[in-house]
Amino acid sequence: MHRKAASKTEFNFQSEDLIFLEQTTAKFVFLTSADTDIQTIAAAVPKLPPSFDEIRVANLLNLQHQITIDSYAEQVMEFAQVIILRLLGGISYWSYGLEVVLEIVERNGTNLIVIPGDDALDLNLISHSTLPLAAVNKISRYFSQGGVPNFVNAFKFIADNCCSTSYNPLPPQEVPKFGLYDWGIEYRASGIGHGIINNAPNPRVAILFYRAHYLAGNTLVIDALCKALIERNIQPLPIYISSLREIDVQNELSEFLQNQDGENISFILNTTSFSLARLETERPSVELWEKLNVPVLQVILSSSSLEQWESSSQGLSPRDIAMNVALPEVDGRIISRAVSFKSVENKNLALQTDVVIYKPISSRIEFVADLAANWVKLRYKSPEKRRIALILANYPTRDGRLANGVGLDTPQSCIEILQALQNEGYQVENLPKNGNELIELLTTGVTNDPETRDLRKIRQSISPEEYQEYFNSLPEKVREGISQRWGDFEEDKEQSYSPSPPLPIPGIQLGNVFVGIQPARGYDIDPSLNYHAPDLEPTHGYLAFYHWIRKCFAADAVVHVGKHGNLEWLPGKSIALSENCYPEVALSTLPHLYPFIVNDPGEGSQAKRRSQAVIIDHLTPPLTRAELYGPLQKLENLVDEYYEASSLDPQRLPVINQRITELIIQENLDLDLEINREQLTNQKQEKQNQNQVLDYLDGYLCELKEAQIRDGLHIFGNCPSGRQLRDLVIAIARHPNRHHSGLTRAIAKDLNWDFDPLTDNPINPIQTNENNSSIPCRNVGDAIELVEEYAAAVVEQSIKDLTPSLRTPLSLSRRGEKAKVSLCPLDTLREQKPFTRRGERGEVSSEIPFSLINKEEETPLSLIRRGDGGEVFPGEIQTPNSQTQLVLNWIRNHLLPSLQQTDLEIKNLLRGLDGRYVRSAPSGAPTRGRPEVLPTGNNFYSVDIRAIPTESAWDVGRKAAETLVETYTQEHGEYPKTLALSVWGTSTMRTGGDDIAQALALIGVQPIWDGASRRVVDFEVLPISVLQRPRVDVTLRISGFFRDAFPNLIELFDDAVTAVAALDETPEYNPLAAQVTSETEFWIKQGLNFEAAHSYSRYRIFGSKGGAYGAGLQGLIESQNWNSDEDLAYAYMNWSSYAYTGKGLCKAAPEAFKQRLVKMQIVLHNQDNREHDLLDSDDYYQFQGGLTAAVRSLTGKNPQTYFGDNSVPANPRIRKLRTEIARVYRSRVVNPKWIEGVMRHAYKGAFEMAATVDYLFAYDATANCVEDHMYQGICESYLFDTNVCEFIENNNPHVLRDIAERLLEAYQRGLWQDVNISTLDNLRNLVHQAEAAIESKSVV
Repeated sequence: MHRKAASKTEFNFQSEDLIFLEQTTAKFVFLTSADTDIQTIAAAVPKLPPSFDEIRVANLLNLQHQITIDSYAEQVMEFAQVIILRLLGGISYWSYGLEVVLEIVERNGTNLIVIPGDDALDLNLISHSTLPLAAVNKISRYFSQGGVPNFVNAFKFIADNCCSTSYNPLPPQEVPKFGLYDWGIEYRASGIGHGIINNAPNPRVAILFYRAHYLAGNTLVIDALCKALIERNIQPLPIYISSLREIDVQNELSEFLQNQDGENISFILNTTSFSLARLETERPSVELWEKLNVPVLQVILSSSSLEQWESSSQGLSPRDIAMNVALPEVDGRIISRAVSFKSVENKNLALQTDVVIYKPISSRIEFVADLAANWVKLRYKSPEKRRIALILANYPTRDGRLANGVGLDTPQSCIEILQALQNEGYQVENLPKNGNELIELLTTGVTNDPETRDLRKIRQSISPEEYQEYFNSLPEKVREGISQRWGDFEEDKEQSYSPSPPLPIPGIQLGNVFVGIQPARGYDIDPSLNYHAPDLEPTHGYLAFYHWIRKCFAADAVVHVGKHGNLEWLPGKSIALSENCYPEVALSTLPHLYPFIVNDPGEGSQAKRRSQAVIIDHLTPPLTRAELYGPLQKLENLVDEYYEASSLDPQRLPVINQRITELIIQENLDLDLEINREQLTNQKQEKQNQNQVLDYLDGYLCELKEAQIRDGLHIFGNCPSGRQLRDLVIAIARHPNRHHSGLTRAIAKDLNWDFDPLTDNPINPIQTNENNSSIPCRNVGDAIELVEEYAAAVVEQSIKDLTPSLRTPLSLSRRGEKAKVSLCPLDTLREQKPFTRRGERGEVSSEIPFSLINKEEETPLSLIRRGDGGEVFPGEIQTPNSQTQLVLNWIRNHLLPSLQQTDLEIKNLLRGLDGRYVRSAPSGAPTRGRPEVLPTGNNFYSVDIRAIPTESAWDVGRKAAETLVETYTQEHGEYPKTLALSVWGTSTMRTGGDDIAQALALIGVQPIWDGASRRVVDFEVLPISVLQRPRVDVTLRISGFFRDAFPNLIELFDDAVTAVAALDETPEYNPLAAQVTSETEFWIKQGLNFEAAHSYSRYRIFGSKGGAYGAGLQGLIESQNWNSDEDLAYAYMNWSSYAYTGKGLCKAAPEAFKQRLVKMQIVLHNQDNREHDLLDSDDYYQFQGGLTAAVRSLTGKNPQTYFGDNSVPANPRIRKLRTEIARVYRSRVVNPKWIEGVMRHAYKGAFEMAATVDYLFAYDATANCVEDHMYQGICESYLFDTNVCEFIENNNPHVLRDIAERLLEAYQRGLWQDVNISTLDNLRNLVHQAEAAIESKSVV
């Protein structure tokens, strides 16, 4: 076993240096990770009797490496008579150290006292003590109660029990768990104040801090916060507490804060760590915060030094991220700043250790105080006086792509928000009727689009003089950075990259509400910056925009509407920002609320942590089955006809087969199926081969039919209705969760069908009980369709609240021309004619005889037969214990009520704007077994980073790894040696670490979890005999947010790589170790010493520069500022070639990155749910496409590109990227059902079409994975279809031009080669037509 827990897993991540404690021996050794313990012991020692033996104290944060633990054990602990270990968090936090201590105890007979670092009872921990349990418990009480007197008596008691003294100390003295800290009368009496709060009668703000700090006198930071609040005319109430998790403390705190002379508390500053709620529960228990109903600001007391923070791009250590950010987010706290850092107060000679205090930093104290004051101000202002800014993202910076918001009809959602504000008394004037009218109003003024910038009117602006005055007030480092990048404002304001005075502010004022268009970062101004400026500073215009909102418009709060804008991705520290970090420079201390899709906890967390956002999560778009359409439906019918004829009329087979072949070729399905066209058209092929092709085709059509696609977009605060609600309910209930095994599985089980509708291959033959059903199902695919249709019927009935009582038989009518589904009684069923085969639209054809099921059969649920119109007639739900009935009960009692509370999205946004508490809730994909994220409208949280990868994620990752190895081996005849995997922070949060688990499994390493907490504490290198295959050399390309959020996983994988590289295994079974050996020799020849060469050769984690995000390709694709693969590869490698290691190293290592890429066989990207697909976001092509282009540019050929589908955790699947593109193209991109769905959303619907085309084009440009017929299909479905083309032109003419121009670009770049001249002419004509429509709408 690799002893990761002793290698700095939990502590001191930020330090690369080993710390060797130099102490002399003493009788007593006290080990703790709490600085307050050390402070209190330092104060207690002078109060001990003069004859008391010497004590040595060591901070466990300095004993995290095996070598430092061993050294301290040999020099100090070996000679101790008593060792006291006070351990916070359980054995797993210092497992190796405890093993060393136990060895000393066994060898020397040393007295050992092991106690928890808090009030929690940990029998497993204290059982390692050598003293009797009663004595250990008493000692634990001394230290947990705290304070100098208790510490003095604790040491006396220990001496009496271990050293035969007779001090006879007093028993542990109870110290109040809750109290008001009298911090300084002089400030309260001084009347200091600059008037930030002058419209509220003595607003009170509570400051919560640990009792241990109070008892140790470590209160400088609390004093500083109190003073800063007083200066803002706010009355501080500093309160010390033992722990927020103690119920009696919660009750006392609630009673105290709600009875302040009739005035409740207005706001809370919390400095304590961890969370009030526990992650084990489905939804957090936050009654205290709900009862107090005020925002809670998390104020961070960093465990690092000021120097470490200033020099770090990370901002906080992983330990601090877990304790002071990730866990507090579970409570719904607003993440603010680190306001204090550890500083050595003195070197205590008696203890031979440093005494550390928390030293406040003035600028960070001021920031937190201003933020608190602004929230209080928002709370006390009446709605009619509040001024609110709604900000819409805009990228690319074209007028056809305003109001970006993933899965959200952002313009219409803005209307819903504006209407709600107006109803609540906010001054909202000239409210647009709908989203389209809002966009039209916005685009009659200046926008970010440079094409029309000089032609549009300027509704609001900021003068150059005012901006210059503001700019001069910024920190010097910020001014220098912006001036070096964009030039001095006064000197260069006439240049093309800087707007002429006055500086326009894009947007429109509707009374006291401003709807603004967020400015671009600056890549649009100078596209060449995409190649070499991943950490681009914002422009003068960008800063002017937010300054105008704060100071000129005087906004009381800002709302960024929809995932996601660019503010939270500006350069700066990952977390615990400084005054030099650009998100803080722009937004400053404005209260910030952020409607954000619930299934993206990663990017939402970025907004929470870097821009103090309160997330208001919103529902995903409705999902639906893709179903088949047009030629695909014809093909399925022909396949059915072929198999019918096989038994009834074999002479028809050649004719039917010919029709199938012609349709396959016509629709280019041979490319999807990877079937040789010549072989397909060979009339002499054997019947067995024909059947294999038909089975493969049938299975593929079934996959397309059952694919989940979006059915339109979500509108903020609105629950879907009708078919959309029904299909969304099925999509959520289909997957198993802690409440049930899944709706379709339940139906199949009640039918006694021996197959799994979620995991079985659709071409497998169906195994049914002879009395089970008389409907012929040729294979699993047919059965899945029947199960899905039954599910649709019973769910629709549940929604209508018309579900009959038990034992009432139901039947399912198949959709016909009007796409209606109905339920019929069994009596009607018995009158039906025999089943007939479905036509293209459900019409009747070719009868097939069958027998009826025995009416007396007591199966819980039976499918009986189809009727003339293709109806499916299910039998009775006979018992309340049937699996289906149990799922339906859960749908009626839990899922539907949750969805029907979607209006909480609006209500809780209004609560936030009232300056009240917004409840927390988990985040994730509801259709991947996470229904607990509903209802939406909450301030979502993510995960405990210490528990990743979770055991369930390991199960998924392990299966995915084996599936990939098996797939590659079958296709290539050899085991894979090298693989590159993109790992994103948001998917890691959403899944608990599927991707990192897969990477570990591929290299043959398994995590080890702590028995109680289930946190990852170690890893085990699996021997080849267990793996039963060679290891794979895995390189990770991590996202910027993954780097920020999961430094512990960077360390975990880096340590695992080091361990695997050190194994004595043959190159055949350990290509990683072989490559490290080979590259070490290479780097030595290049002039590096062995240590540096060996380090370079082990780099396996790469990402963007600290403080930078993305992969660098979006701007290039958008600006068309590239000519070849080499251009795309150059940009990608420039953005991606920073190596990360477990020592916190971030080093530019382009040559090492190239060494990884030049050997790369496989490029893999995974998707964990079907609420989106790879053509829904630019991130997919940027990461996987960019990586592919980089490998191709270095090797001259594409690597094997795979796309992992982990949407069904029980059955991870691997497909070629080209195959996945084809699946998405057919199931969504040109599917009339999807097109009709987005057409319900006017401007934003057309936006979605353009985005899809852009991402398809970009994937082709980077990964060469799009077939010519797909471009033609988009032409036919979007632009040459009269109804669709008119829809686009009428609602978003910019998109009509954008799509036509993008398709023409594909032709011009040689990506689309097989195209006729008339198609190109039509596209050029459409460009002119669109420009005319745009011009007609322009206002000069």
